[in-house]
Parts: sequence; C-alpha cells; structure tokens
Amino acid sequence: MVGCLALALVALVMPSRARESVAQILRSTVLSPLVLLESRAATIRASVVARNDVLVTRGGVATLALSARAVSDENATLRRLLGLSARLQDGFVPAELLPTRGADDDFTLTLNVGTAAGVQPFSAVVTADGLVGMVQSADARTSFAITWAHPDFRVSAMSVDNAAYGIVQPHLGVGAERWLLELRGVPFRSKLDTGVLVVSSGLGATYPRGIPIGTVLGEISTPEKWARTYLIKPSVLPAAIGPVLVLLPSRAARGVNHIWTNVTSADSAARAIAATGDSIAKRAALDELSARRAALDSAVTDSLQRDSTGALIRGLVPDSAKATKIVRPDSSRLRPPVVTPTVPPRTGPPPERVR
Repeated sequence: MVGCLALALVALVMPSRARESVAQILRSTVLSPLVLLESRAATIRASVVARNDVLVTRGGVATLALSARAVSDENATLRRLLGLSARLQDGFVPAELLPTRGADDDFTLTLNVGTAAGVQPFSAVVTADGLVGMVQSADARTSFAITWAHPDFRVSAMSVDNAAYGIVQPHLGVGAERWLLELRGVPFRSKLDTGVLVVSSGLGATYPRGIPIGTVLGEISTPEKWARTYLIKPSVLPAAIGPVLVLLPSRAARGVNHIWTNVTSADSAARAIAATGDSIAKRAALDELSARRAALDSAVTDSLQRDSTGALIRGLVPDSAKATKIVRPDSSRLRPPVVTPTVPPRTGPPPERVR
C-alpha cells in the first residue's frame, strides 16, 4: 500500500506528457486484462438493455393485439344486441353490468337500470344468444338479477318443435358439469335427440314464449322412472355476459315467439332439409322399384301371350301336310279361338279346334 501511495504521489508531480506515457504503458501491459474485461462488460450490458427494450416492445404489441381482439369481440356482441333490439322494436331496456365482488358473482348480476326505467322484479334478462336470468329486486337506479346458474332458478321450457315440455333448472354438478342445465319432468313418451333446441314455453308470467335456453346434450338417468331428464348446454355462459336487455312486463305480455329467428329458424331449416333429403331419396327408391316391377310384369305377360298364341296356332295348323287339305263347308260355323293375354289360366271350357 505504501508503494502504491508513493507511485501515486510520483504520478501527480510528474509532467502530463510523461504521465500519459506511463499510463499507456501500464494499460498495454499490466492492466490489459482489466481493460478487456471492462469492454466485454459494457458490451454485455448493452445487449441486456437492448433485449429488455425488445421484450417491452413485444409486450406492448401483445397487449395491443389482445385489446384489439377484446374490442372486436365487444363490437360483435354489440352488433348482435343491436340486431335483437331492432327485432324487438320496443318494450325493453338496455343495461350494463356493474362490477361486483363476492362468492355469488356467477349467480347474480347488478344492472345499472332500475324502476325509474320501468324495470320490475321478475323481468326476464336476455342477450342475443338467449336467456340470462331474471330480475330479483330493483331500486330506482339499479337492479339485481339472478342468472340461470343460481340454485333457485326455474323456467318452464319446451323443445322448439313442441314435442316435449318440462322444467329447466341448474344441474348442480361437480366441475365443468356445474355450468349445465337440466330439463326435468319430460313425459316418458317424449324422446328428444341430441342438438334439439330448448326454448321457454311461456307458461307462467315471468318468461315469455320463445327465448332460447340451450340445446340437448343427452338423457341422464334419475330415480324418476315415469319421466325423462335431459342435460342441457346453455346458450349463454355467465362468464361471457356483457351488455344485456331487460324485457319489460308489457313486452313479455305481447310475447317474443318469433324474435330469435336466427336460432330457431336455422334449427328448423336444418331439420327440414334433412327430412326433404330423406323423402326425396325414399321417393326415388320407390319409383325405381315400381319401374322394375312394371318391367318384370310386362316381360311375364309377353311370354305368356307368346306361349298361348303358339299353342293355338299349332292346334289350328298341326303340320304342313294337313294345311294343304280342303276344308269342309261346315267349317265356316266354327268360332275362332279367343286369345286371353291375362296371366291366370282360363277357367272355362277350352276352345274348339279344327277337325
């Protein structure tokens, strides 16, 4: 340390030109590894800073892309909701969801409309996809609704073709099955296929007829042997609920049977196309079978006619020698034979032959 201090003092009192020469010699000999290490550290630091900038830029681009996708999805939802409001024309109130925190976020909704806008308890809450739930209570400016996932939710429902009626309620399963519905109390004689649309039946004063609820996934076994129970996939998931429409009592009284035409008409059209295709194929097969039978009957009739005609001719003219004989005058009284083209044999006496 004393030596270093002495060298430092000598460097301070040395002329600047001599000091620079000594410093250059030291950097090129003793301090060269340290200088190289410092340059490499600076390069690494610059690379890390540049990579950090790239990552930040990528994160910003990803955030913008996600926000653009969210904005696009929201715009699509709003367009569909506008289409539904155009079909309804009146008798509804648009509502936004207010943020809530609690264990029942998936079961209840807080809306920014209330009795001042005409919302009343037991009003149906819908989206462009179908039924969401029902208003349970309402204040002047806000209202509280339950979704179909609430344990107390019930709605009278039917299949879109009026083939089966029942009551829809939450499935209350475990895991992913928790977000399914059950159609219970269906008469045992009414069987529903997978994919059949289930809509509200209008029985009662809460939900008008024709609101889509979900589609049939399949039948499940229950202790009730006199009725069937079907598992339903809901049309609207609670996690995907955004802007909604609240149907006013006046609109519910008039009904909404033909409002969700984009859902029910598509299902009916698919069924009609399938039925038409089946009927056309069946008709073509029947026509082909009829043509084959007609051709077969015609061939059999022709062969029978040829056989009967040949036998009669052989009876009239047995051979060439007899054909040269003179016929007696009383042969004019003989009746000509009658040829019967029908398939069944002749039941009367055989025709007379030439003697």
